[in-house]
Amino acid sequence: MVRTIKWFFISLLLLLLAGIGYFTYSFVQFANNIQSHPETTKFGGLTPKQLIMSDSYTPPKWEGNSRVNVLILGGDSRGLKKNEVPRSDSIMIASIDPVTKKAYLFSILRDTYVKIPGHGEDRINTALAIGGPNLAMRTVSDLLGIPIQYFFYTDFKGFIALTDAIGGIDLEVEKDMKYRDSEDGHEYDIDLKKGMQHLDGKMALQYVRFRHDAMSDFSRTERQRKFLQAIAQKMQTTGSLIRLPKILNSIDPYLETNLTTTDMLKLGTLAFEAKTEGMVSQQIPPSELLIEKRVGGAEVLSVNRTKLQDYIKALFEGRDPLAPAGKSAESGNKNKTGTAPVKK
Repeated sequence: MVRTIKWFFISLLLLLLAGIGYFTYSFVQFANNIQSHPETTKFGGLTPKQLIMSDSYTPPKWEGNSRVNVLILGGDSRGLKKNEVPRSDSIMIASIDPVTKKAYLFSILRDTYVKIPGHGEDRINTALAIGGPNLAMRTVSDLLGIPIQYFFYTDFKGFIALTDAIGGIDLEVEKDMKYRDSEDGHEYDIDLKKGMQHLDGKMALQYVRFRHDAMSDFSRTERQRKFLQAIAQKMQTTGSLIRLPKILNSIDPYLETNLTTTDMLKLGTLAFEAKTEGMVSQQIPPSELLIEKRVGGAEVLSVNRTKLQDYIKALFEGRDPLAPAGKSAESGNKNKTGTAPVKK
């Protein structure tokens, strides 16, 4: 009997070690596959001049004991020629304080008119196309006044693959959403019904892309933050952790990042510990600071950079960014929708 129990525990230990080895191998393979390299980068179409200008920005090193800010770029690569670099269809920043484990999720309106270092002024979503991820990181860092240490880039296919790999998301669709898109033979048409839905990858892409209503990109970025929060919550479940090797294998062809394997492990651990339930979700620039302007006959969105940076600082300090200093932001400012009237 004692011998049987002994062999049972030895077998259990061997299975445990094998499982840990499999998870470790899967993670290392995933990390190596998505790291940005000159020979495999999705931004190989940049000219030497563009590369020199974008490489002039060196992302600050994250030591693990200070706030980490990650730029999440979603590209629309449809209809591009070989080596042509896409504009960023969505621009988000995930920020986590490793001490408090407080998480923040910002989405930047893609028509925000900003200074792009070395390229004058333009819409912020062009930074990726004219200088790659490094220039996009530098542009966002200059706008918000915070260091951007890392980036993640994916496209429509990567978003679909991730959503399907975790088994989809149950989410309340706020309204009927319908739009026909002939660019790819109607592959990305939008047709969603109002109400609670189980969204697979293609349905989820419809949900986060829809902007054909009165609020356009304002409501679209709000939905993107809502969906990404749901993704983060599901990734923290036991079921998702068990399926992690399969999830990583499904998405690695579509991702690119500047994270090293070591930093990815540190960041992954921190992201798992982060408080997704209390995540602060915010449109950037907030509607209260937006200024409409016309450039070359087109309407764009502008913002006072100093006021915006003060706004971000107040959020990180737990203050209401629109109230006198000292007032806490814990009540009433956690989930701003960003739908207030735009200043003129």
